[in-house]
Amino acid sequence: MSNEKTYKGSCFCGAVELTVTGEPAAMGFCHCTSCRSWSAGPVNAFTLWKPEQVTVTKGAGEIGTYNKTPVSFRKWCKKCGGHVMTDHPPFGLVDVYAATIPEFPFRPGLHVHYGEKVLSIKDGLPKQKDMPAEMGGSGTVLAE
Repeated sequence: MSNEKTYKGSCFCGAVELTVTGEPAAMGFCHCTSCRSWSAGPVNAFTLWKPEQVTVTKGAGEIGTYNKTPVSFRKWCKKCGGHVMTDHPPFGLVDVYAATIPEFPFRPGLHVHYGEKVLSIKDGLPKQKDMPAEMGGSGTVLAE
């Protein structure tokens, strides 16, 4: 039996439900144009999980997928349009949006794609120009 904590999440209307178990690989804020456009906000809060840590528990047939690039397969509820998660196959990770799992203790560790920001955030966290080097980015850190 596992001692790992499980958190429940859902889309806007509740037709799609999921759980995440354990600890995410990373948490932070994305400022890229795609995430901003997708989320209709100036920044997107992400939690990255290994696929086996994410389980759709209800409404799998209600999930729609759109991939503008081979890096991100964005998923939403076909009933309400609520955004649920994004699969990132090249990284072997799934981004379950922090707002989707409201009881999860979100503790961001960095900002990615800060070079594309439209909203400056002074929080003391590292500000990656694009992505960390270990994920194929430049690894360049920008000043707050």
